[in-house]
This record gives sequence, structure tokens and C-alpha cells, in this order.
Amino acid sequence: MYLFLLALILGHRRPRLFERLLFFLMLALFLLYSGGLLEINAAMQYGSPPEGTRWFAKLLAALAMSVLLPLIWHAHVEYVQTVQQARVRRVMWVCVVAVYLIALAQVLGVAIVGSKVGRGFGAALVEFETSGPLNDWLMCAVSAAALQLWAVRLERSPTARRLGYWLFAVSIFLSGVLILREFYEKGPAFFSDSLATATLVGAVFPGALLIYYAFKHNFLDYGAQRNLVYALSAMVLALLYLALVRRVSGWLEPVLPPEATASVLLFVLIFLFEPLERAIGPVLHRQLAERMERVQRLTSQLQQQARQGKLAQLVASAETRIREEFGLAAVRISIPRDVAWKALQAPGGLGHTAQMRLMKDGEQIGVLEAATTGSYLTGETSAALEFLAEQLPGMVDSARLIEDKLRLERELAERERMAVLGQMAASVSHNLRNPLSSMKTVLQVQLENPDLPLDVRRDCTLIVGEIDRMSAKLTQLLHYAKPTVHGERVAAVAVAAQTAWLFGRDAERRNVRLELEKPTHEIMAQASEEALSEVLSNLIVNAMEAQPDGGRVRISVGRYDGRLDIVVDDDGPGISQELRAKIFQPYFTTKATGTGLGLSIVARRIEELGGTLAVESPLRQGKGTRFHLTLLLAEEEIK
Repeated sequence: MYLFLLALILGHRRPRLFERLLFFLMLALFLLYSGGLLEINAAMQYGSPPEGTRWFAKLLAALAMSVLLPLIWHAHVEYVQTVQQARVRRVMWVCVVAVYLIALAQVLGVAIVGSKVGRGFGAALVEFETSGPLNDWLMCAVSAAALQLWAVRLERSPTARRLGYWLFAVSIFLSGVLILREFYEKGPAFFSDSLATATLVGAVFPGALLIYYAFKHNFLDYGAQRNLVYALSAMVLALLYLALVRRVSGWLEPVLPPEATASVLLFVLIFLFEPLERAIGPVLHRQLAERMERVQRLTSQLQQQARQGKLAQLVASAETRIREEFGLAAVRISIPRDVAWKALQAPGGLGHTAQMRLMKDGEQIGVLEAATTGSYLTGETSAALEFLAEQLPGMVDSARLIEDKLRLERELAERERMAVLGQMAASVSHNLRNPLSSMKTVLQVQLENPDLPLDVRRDCTLIVGEIDRMSAKLTQLLHYAKPTVHGERVAAVAVAAQTAWLFGRDAERRNVRLELEKPTHEIMAQASEEALSEVLSNLIVNAMEAQPDGGRVRISVGRYDGRLDIVVDDDGPGISQELRAKIFQPYFTTKATGTGLGLSIVARRIEELGGTLAVESPLRQGKGTRFHLTLLLAEEEIK
């Protein structure tokens, strides 16, 4: 039982400390049983076993018992932290260290005592461990019960919780049996032997439970390694049959030579192949049908995910579900494959990897990579992954088409909305501009009268200013509703220089230093001159208005990573994180006289031109704001 678990854990090869601790815990239990079985078989073989054989058998058990308790503590605590990913209090780690130190102190004490009395370390250890084995076993059983109850209370998985309760029940049973053995050790022989047998059989149950939950419920992903499970099962059955052949050969030795008995028993296997095939065939067929049903269900789920039209989410979901479905260590889907990426590696370099190309119309559009923690991929897993690799290109196409369709529908709806808004803005502007122009003309005529009283002149001047402000807001509304022009080539450096020059006088009046950093050569962008000038104007005005007491506005124009790169930053008070999420919304403003359309126009124009816009604030000492925008270059610039 424990040899099987050792091979299973070793073959799984997950690079985690918990698996290493579990391996050594199973090794200690294996050595404990090996020592006992060696002693029993030696007695059966020799009647009176040689002293060396008996000493070696007891040494195996003594070595196992010396490390069993620390491994039980450490494995449980590491399971809670690594597998359950729960917080482990410091006191639990202190207990683990204390148990290790106690075990180490016992071993050192045995070595010192053995050297003083002239005995070897092995003999002293055997004598020490056999002097009170029931106490050691009882401490291990009670500790296991307490730790399993602690782990179960933190467990979130129903399957693992059931396993924890079963292990707790077995540990309680062993504790009760050991307590009875402690009190009735010198009782009737039948009762004492029954308790000893119950101890040996009960200590096998933890291994049996682990194997059952590994195969039936894929505990710790061990059941997913089907090729490893089949190979181990076949190996164990073969070893058991060989042991049976040897035992029967010994029984029949007075009648038949052992070689003849072994030959007959091995020859009998030929006649068992057909019954075994009849028994195993339906089971394998049922498992294959179940696996194909699960693959079909996974494919259907991914196809439904593709219908949502989100390619990135489809890829992420496919990676997660494929990894969980087949018990893999890692899965990566690259569409398209980046040649700069390194091939997927198994965690810790202990497993194996496989690559399936994603093909469409004879061309590779990507790759599906899978990595295991231990053994090679089984044939059915490889076939399932190849089937998914054939289905994924169609899902990707479906997701892209739906994504493009949704994007076009959103753009069409936005254009229709903006067309309605543009018509409304044009109507409002037409109905308001004429009365405003008439009012302004009348007031300007009155202002030309030299006999106009001073207070009336002041009021007329104020009204003219307000009319100009209303006209500017109407113009801004029209600009927001008006779509930009696509497909033009614009000299970006010249537009930036002209815009900065236009605002030079205004910047001097506001005591703002306007700086322009530009390259010596021109950069042609794929945009319109009107849209680019409008974007820069709004950003510059915003930056100057953010510094009423004067400051600095810096404009930087350049080419970076195949795109036009423009940065506008200022030394103003900055924008808080809460406001940064709202500044591009139409009609949102923090200014008493603002319309809330300036930055909305900037964001809309950049989106229409296929560019990007980002804002960073604060920059220095809790102040300053930077707007960073990129635009496409003209085709000859890209070449």
C-alpha cells in the first residue's frame, strides 16, 4: 500500500515541499511495515531468525519511528499552508520546530549513550525505540487526529473535507486500540493478539484512503495521471503474482520441483488474458466514453464563451478549464504565437511539455502548450488536447467576428447618437447665435457713444463679454458633436508649433511659461489638422487654467515605437484618483464657469483617430498632471 503511494508521489513529481514531506512520511510508514514483515518472514523461514536479520528488521522500524512524529506534524501544517492556502499561525510552526528538535535530541542522546556503553548507534537506537513503542505510536495517532481535525475545519473542498473526517476517524480508532494495548498488554493472549492485529490493519487505512481518493476523486491531482496509475497497478499486481508463485512453489516443493511449479503458474496466465480482457474492456470503454463526454462538454462551454465576443476572456478561460480538466501543471494558449516567448516549462523542470499547433486554412495561427508535473501525457489526454486544438481556431474566429460585430454596432449607435446630438447642437446654435449677434451689435454701437454714462458702459462691456462666452460654449458644443475627418496626412510638428504660438500671448498674460520640445524633422501623422489642433488647444487651455497664479506648461512632440507621441504636462495642483475616472465624461467639470466638454472632445477625437490617451497625476511632490497621447503615423512614415 505505502510502496504504491511512494511510487505515485515520486512519479507525480510536483515541485512542492508538501509532496516531498508526504513522500518521506509514506517512506517512514513503508519502512515501519517492512521491518515488521521482515521479522515475521524471517521467523517463518528460519524458525529461529539470525541475530543480524532480527537486528536489521528492528533497525528499519526504529529509524521510521524516530522521524514519524515530526513528519506527521510538518506534513499537516504544510498541507494547510500550501494546498489549502490558509493562514497558519506562528504557534503551529513553533510546534513543528519543537517536535523536530525533540526527535533530534533523542537521536543524539541515543548516539551518546551508545558510545559510552560501547554499543553502536544502531543497536542503541533499536533498544531505545523498542523500549516503549506503544507510547510512540500512541503519540503519533493522537497528534494525527488533532492535526486532521484542525485541517478539516479550514478545508473548503467537500471532497477533501470528507477525506479529512475519515482520516480523523481512523486516527481516533488507532488511538483507542493503542490505549487498550497499553492497559491490557499482559492480558489474555487472544485479546492481546487481536489488539496488535487491529493496530497493524488500522494503520493501513490511511494509505488505502489516500489511494481511493486519489483515484476516485483526483485528490491532489494524482488521479489525473492515468498512465502512471495504470503502470503502478500493473506493477503491483505483477509483484503480488510473483510472490504467490514463489509461495506456492515452496508449498509444492516436496511433490514438484520449484521451477516446474513456477513454469505452470506463469503458463496459466495465457488462459487468463481473455477473461481479463472481458472484465477490463467494458471498464476502459466506459472510462473512454466518460472522458470524451467531458471533452465535449468542455468544448461546448468554450464555444458558449466564444459567443460573448471577448477573445482575451476566451483564451484565459480555455487555459484555466483545460488545466483543471486534465490535471495539468500549466497550460498556455498563444494567438498569435510570439516568437520572442520561451517555450512553456514544467514547474521545477520535473515534468514534460507538449505543443499542439492551432491551424487555420493550412496556416499556423497560434499554439496550445501543456505541461505536466510528472509522467508523460497519456494517449487519451494527448488525443483530447489535439481535438481541442482543432476546435480552438473556429472558436477564435467566432469570438473575433462577434467582437468586431459588437464594436461596429457600438460605433454605429454612437454615430447615430452623435448625429442626433449634432443636429440638435446645430439647431440650438442657429437659434441662439443670431439673437446673440444682434444683442452684441446693439451693445457695441452703444459703446461707441462717447456720452454713454460710465456705469452703463461698464454694464454693456460685461454683457458683451458674457455674450462672447456663450458663443464660445456653443462653438464647443458643435465641435463635440461634429465627427473628425479620417485618412488625412498632417504635419504634426508644424501643427503643434502653430498651436503653441497662438497661445503664447495668452500664456504671457496668465504668467505661464509655455515650452515646446520638438524634433528637427517633421513627423507626418494619420489625422486631420483641425482635430489635432483642437486636441492640443484644449489640453493647453486646461493646463493654463489649472495654474491661475502662473506656472509652466510643457509640450513634447516626438516619434516612439512607430507612433506619434505627444505629451502635455503642467505644474498645477494635479488630479485626484477619484476625479481621474470622470474627467473625460461629457459635461463633468470642477470649474465654476466650465462646460465639461474640453477633455471629452480630446478623448473623442483621439478615439476617432485610432490613438490612445492616458493621464498621469500627480507627477512631482503631489502636484502636476501629464496627458500622454499617441497617434498613428502616415504610411510613408511607417516605412
